[in-house]
Amino acid sequence: MLRNSARLTAATGTPVTWLGANYWSRTGGPLMWRSYDPQVIEEELLVLRDHGLNVTRSFYYWPDFMPTPYSVDEEKCAHFADFLDRHQALGMTTIPTFIVGHMSGENWDPSWRNGRDLYSDVWMVARQAWFAGEMVRRFKDHPAVSGWLVSNEMPIYGDATRDRESVSSWAQIVVDAVHAAGGTQPVSLGDGAWGMENTGHENGFSVKHSAEICDFLGPHVYRMEDDPIRQHHAAAWVCELTGTFGLPVILEEFGVTSDFVSDAQGAHYYRQVLHNSLLAGATGWIAWNNTDYDDLIHQPPYLHHAFELHFGLTDRHGRAKPQLRELKEFAGVLEQVDFGRTRRPDSDTALVVSSYLDTVYPFTREEDRGHVYSAARQSWVAGRLADLAPAVTRETDGLTDDARLYLVPSTKQLLSPTWYQLEERARGGATVYVSYCPGAHDEQRGPWYAHLNELFGVQHQLEYGLVNPIEDDEVGFTFTRAFGNLPEGARLSFRAAGTASSRVFLPVEPDGAEVIAVDDHGRPALLLRRVGEGSVVFCTYPVEHMAAVTPRVNPEDTSTLYDALGAHAGVRRPVTVADPRVSTDRLIHEDGRTFVWLVSQAREEVTVKPAIAEGSLYELDGTAVDAVTLPVYGVRVLELRTA
Repeated sequence: MLRNSARLTAATGTPVTWLGANYWSRTGGPLMWRSYDPQVIEEELLVLRDHGLNVTRSFYYWPDFMPTPYSVDEEKCAHFADFLDRHQALGMTTIPTFIVGHMSGENWDPSWRNGRDLYSDVWMVARQAWFAGEMVRRFKDHPAVSGWLVSNEMPIYGDATRDRESVSSWAQIVVDAVHAAGGTQPVSLGDGAWGMENTGHENGFSVKHSAEICDFLGPHVYRMEDDPIRQHHAAAWVCELTGTFGLPVILEEFGVTSDFVSDAQGAHYYRQVLHNSLLAGATGWIAWNNTDYDDLIHQPPYLHHAFELHFGLTDRHGRAKPQLRELKEFAGVLEQVDFGRTRRPDSDTALVVSSYLDTVYPFTREEDRGHVYSAARQSWVAGRLADLAPAVTRETDGLTDDARLYLVPSTKQLLSPTWYQLEERARGGATVYVSYCPGAHDEQRGPWYAHLNELFGVQHQLEYGLVNPIEDDEVGFTFTRAFGNLPEGARLSFRAAGTASSRVFLPVEPDGAEVIAVDDHGRPALLLRRVGEGSVVFCTYPVEHMAAVTPRVNPEDTSTLYDALGAHAGVRRPVTVADPRVSTDRLIHEDGRTFVWLVSQAREEVTVKPAIAEGSLYELDGTAVDAVTLPVYGVRVLELRTA
């Protein structure tokens, strides 16, 4: 199955890799254009450039740049012109953002807005489009401008809404204004890619529509998690979801405040986000943000959002923090592998994301969308820890037909035809894995499956309106026969969790399927039904859902189960690591070289010996590799040679 590797390219066709920082000078934060200090600007840019960064995301603070509905501030524009010149002198570029708007815990209106709606008031939309066009006309020919962004987190500034038509029209009009003014650089919305397709929550924005009018998509990710491994993959998962729309994915905002994280853990977080999102299809990274603001404690937003003072890659004196040193190391890796000319290899594993995430069907609940999101994300993480490199196939777009393994995790709802399509995939030779879950609430609680008994070769034993609660704190599976790479007698265990509706199992009796594992009470836990050239594997427990709602659970035995599923399905995995705390993935260079990433989730130093299906591993300097020692949350990039 194809995994997105779309990239931005220069006018010459050369691949472009943005690595940089969102930028406000320490002289004023959002008010920097009032206290513009060219010398400080140059110092700040220089330290970024010297650590391998090549781009900034810059902001036209709207109240300052557009003081009236029909004018722009010439002094502020002159400052921005100087800002561009200083980028050019250092070999850097910037991506200006028009409607700002929202920033770091506060919304700022131009004085003339007077509460008018930003999306549906035709005059207000026209003024935004005029301003964007005016800025493009002034600066489009400057070589330091490498892209354009319409807004900064507009769902916060313009408010979340269910009026998707107005939001989509607003976006179309402003993007068209950029093109009409002569802007040829890539353009996107700056909305964070927070549409329902990525979150399950309606805010008026559609990632699908953005993909139709923009040149790239830019997730903003600041997750607060309860599991370190899910936290380390949070941005990567959003990039994987966003990549299903086929455009280049730029991780447009991510970062940490030093008030929330120690220096060492901040460095670990940056390392994990950068490498995991790269392996999930991101081709550009813009950290939040360039500097700390300790001298601005009396100025909003820092006055009331004190933690916003310390998101910087440098401290108040311009000294590099550990996060910036991680970016420098990452820049070195990108250069060593010639990242712009690499792609992600196809995956044999397809993670099916139910259309109930992104589509509001009659008489369904928002909790259903949240359930799809959390179970799918946990499944994707477990798949990465099993070295399956799962790709996302959205039910909304139609299932891919070229995977060897389909994962349908803790699923309550798919459309009726999809269940039959999955059976056809199995009949054609694939392995289809489905785990049961009736959902987390009690409205129409149960499996919305088109032909449950026939698909899985069972007879379910449900009582109407009732569930079968999991009474043990730990669910154990014991294999009654060898399966994949698991021997007969192997045991897996899963921590029981969920609501009164979801901490349940499905009682079944086999009717054509073979029981391959039983629970600790001797009941069928995993069943295998042969279908044509392939098979359907059914799990009677919601193992992904239980893990998804359990703190500090990963790695857990779902990854071991997935490892066995991959072996059973014949998933091609050129490099694997037995320790589930270390995941592997690859990039393929256009000249044929294969680069292998080893990413550790261990909280201590760990030594592993990768298993190679064919060939040998080498350091990037050509030294042969056998065992690999990774530091805490460490990353190693190697070359796989098969000849």
